[in-house]
Amino acid sequence: MIRVQIQFTEDQLQSLRCHAAQEQVSVSALVRQAVGEWERNQAGSGDEAKRRRAIMAAGRFASGTRDGSARHDDYLAESYRA
Repeated sequence: MIRVQIQFTEDQLQSLRCHAAQEQVSVSALVRQAVGEWERNQAGSGDEAKRRRAIMAAGRFASGTRDGSARHDDYLAESYRA
């Protein structure tokens, strides 16, 4: 392993120490776990990440039509012709 120096605020370090004690691991191990989880989440190109982003986007936009769910194929075909 490579040693690095990281600076935390007093509150952050207190929180890390508390969580580390609860998990019965060192602060370093807790930080490594957090970085590992962050790396897995950043992999972003995986199917699960794509699925999560698609679900979050659902319902966020309005097409301005009232029949979008019934005529979605027609609207898609029209968009390709344009």
